[in-house]
Amino acid sequence: MDTDDSFSSDNLLDGTIASLIERRNSSHPSVIVIGAGISGLAAARILHDASFEVVVLESRDRLGGRIHTDYSFGCPVDMGASWLHGVCNENPLAPLIRCLGLTLYRTSGDNSVLYDHDLESYALFDKHGHKVPQQMVAEVGETFEKILKKTEQVRDEHTSDMSVLQAISLVLDRHPELRQGGLAYEVLQWYICRMEAWFAADADMISLKCWDQEHVLTGGHGLMVQGYDPVIKALAKDIDVRLNQRVTKVSNLCNKVTVTVEEGRNFIADAVVITVPIGILKANLIQFEPKLPEWKLSAISGLGVGNENKIALRFDTVFWPNVELIGVVAPTSYACGYFLNLHKATGYPILVYMAAGRFAYDLEKLSDKSAADFVMLQLKKMFPDATEPVQYLVSHWGTDPNSLGCYSYDIVGMPEDLYERLRAPVGNYFFAGEAVSMDHQGSVHGAYSAGVMAAENCQRYLLERLGSLEKIQMVSLRSEILEATFPLRISRM
Repeated sequence: MDTDDSFSSDNLLDGTIASLIERRNSSHPSVIVIGAGISGLAAARILHDASFEVVVLESRDRLGGRIHTDYSFGCPVDMGASWLHGVCNENPLAPLIRCLGLTLYRTSGDNSVLYDHDLESYALFDKHGHKVPQQMVAEVGETFEKILKKTEQVRDEHTSDMSVLQAISLVLDRHPELRQGGLAYEVLQWYICRMEAWFAADADMISLKCWDQEHVLTGGHGLMVQGYDPVIKALAKDIDVRLNQRVTKVSNLCNKVTVTVEEGRNFIADAVVITVPIGILKANLIQFEPKLPEWKLSAISGLGVGNENKIALRFDTVFWPNVELIGVVAPTSYACGYFLNLHKATGYPILVYMAAGRFAYDLEKLSDKSAADFVMLQLKKMFPDATEPVQYLVSHWGTDPNSLGCYSYDIVGMPEDLYERLRAPVGNYFFAGEAVSMDHQGSVHGAYSAGVMAAENCQRYLLERLGSLEKIQMVSLRSEILEATFPLRISRM
């Protein structure tokens, strides 16, 4: 499918036409997959195992996309996705995780108010470093659940959508007994901060209509102890993946797809599966010829893209308590903090600070050292004997040109049919990625399922279309190829 050589003027007729005739008459349809994240690799795996010719084009110099297991600390640290949301047999990733013998560290059961953590193993501190009484944390957590429950009534009363934060404000106006003051108010802000981390967006950006409509799998949430990298490597085994291939254009002519990468090389196939992050599509970094239909473009523009970043710190010694999470409460959710204690889950002396929404973008304005220094200031207030980290890692998902955000979320006023339009194919263009997942947007298993679905739809489409072409006589096939060859070559200009 790589046509870089066959498009040179010397061998245009001998190379391009002969190779196209061979492909069109073979029993192996060809597909290009754009993106080597878990969705793209899942699609490629399905198609490869079905004996399709598959090439995966990836803009990064590594596999995984928004999954990135870093080993520079001497152990696996996931700087992107790190949880399996739904530790149950119904999770589509469960068979693969079981087969690979990977270990999960469960951080919550079902219905946790903190989503990926239970209130069983934690320590919260105020901005002066004083520990917050656990009874207060539990009581405010119960109040927060009551507030969220009452936002359902607000939703039922209003035909138009509003933000979750606006709904919370209306609930507190109606029910002053639910308002919190002093330190309890700061704890409530920390709960809101954790909610914002789930969506990777601030509460004033999250849709009240949609925020709790996600179908969450049972079994709670489990941290991938060995990281997600083994899953990525297993899916990519024997797949033809081309790294450092940034796609700039996707064009369609005579039922063939031409994909152009940054340095001008072209790849031709019968179909394409597009799995790039929604942030890349929203930024129009890939040119489509002809342009995508308006119903598809409006779906892309109508979805939110959130941001969450991690600052991982490795220490020589453990100076913090043996709890799963360490939190910092503050007068605003923006100023609250959250540390994941990897030492409890994995045995390595590592803390991971996580920030979402606007704060995640603001962190990216700092140098990596300044970001690490900022985190250390918080740690030293809580733990005066804190030592300096021997290493640190900082993610930049919001400004990373390969992602432009971490995952999608439902914005205020989002149309009900948006996801149907997002996942719908356009001719022989098929779309995957976490953003187009049926019910599990923003999750690894959602991205995986979307890749599988896109591959199955692509496979069905090509077998139906190419199966009927077998009845066409060879002479007419040659004529079609001759007519298609030269326009494809011009598209490189």
